Amino acid sequence: MLEGIYPWVVATALLHGITLLVSGGALILKRRNLAWAGVAAYAATFLVNTAMIALLWVRAERPPFKTLFETLIFYPWCVAAVTLVLIGLHRLFVLVPFAALASLIGLAYALVRPDVEIVSLPPALQSGWFVPHVVTYFVAYAGLFASFVLAVLALLEPFWAGRRGAEDPQAGAEGGSPGGLTRYAHQACVFGVTALTLGLVMGAVWGKFAWGDYWSWDPKENWALVTWLAYLAYLHIRLTPAWRGRRAMWLLVFSFGAVVFTYLGMNLLPSAEKSLHVYQ
Repeated sequence: MLEGIYPWVVATALLHGITLLVSGGALILKRRNLAWAGVAAYAATFLVNTAMIALLWVRAERPPFKTLFETLIFYPWCVAAVTLVLIGLHRLFVLVPFAALASLIGLAYALVRPDVEIVSLPPALQSGWFVPHVVTYFVAYAGLFASFVLAVLALLEPFWAGRRGAEDPQAGAEGGSPGGLTRYAHQACVFGVTALTLGLVMGAVWGKFAWGDYWSWDPKENWALVTWLAYLAYLHIRLTPAWRGRRAMWLLVFSFGAVVFTYLGMNLLPSAEKSLHVYQ
């Protein structure tokens, strides 16, 4: 039984809420000390999330990536890991409140739709490809989430650029410049697509060993392919000079819709009932 995990989920959700308040306040008040406090709160949240995943792993006696409930615990960990790395590399403090908000929503949904008991892994998932495939995919989703947030902020940048004058448009990001958000959104996308490609290849190899085919045209596999093709289209279209600015950011925004549907919307499809990959 998983009752002992729920207090950890609540605690992690509360820490995300605190992170959201502190980092959101830093964004509104433009206070660097508050921004660092938000990062510290987020780092503490990441550590608690790590402990929760480890505890769930021990309780389940398997990698805790099988059910929707488990992935809703794991995805905030991936988002936090990618966000903290981007802060370390580029001082993108502006990502923190949005990452905390998305994670808080996911954890709240996990509490509404909890697992009643531990689900055993079917034979096909008892494979050495299971953990690297799932982890790579969720890290890719985290990178693409960061790209989505930065793209939205880049599209909104003209509305505050005049009001803020020469002030850094990234709300505390060192070395920022006009157009910086667009550049960072693209870099996060390249990282996400690279991880997505690796996950897709590993999934195909895993499918060959588990089911005898590299590709079975399962609904989840099809939407994973749609997601990959959407971002691949962005990367190619962006090579055209006319599509390197706001138009490219719109492509990133719409492409992330495919990520959300692949992850959370598959159950809406009638064909998903026969899928081997839809989360329980």
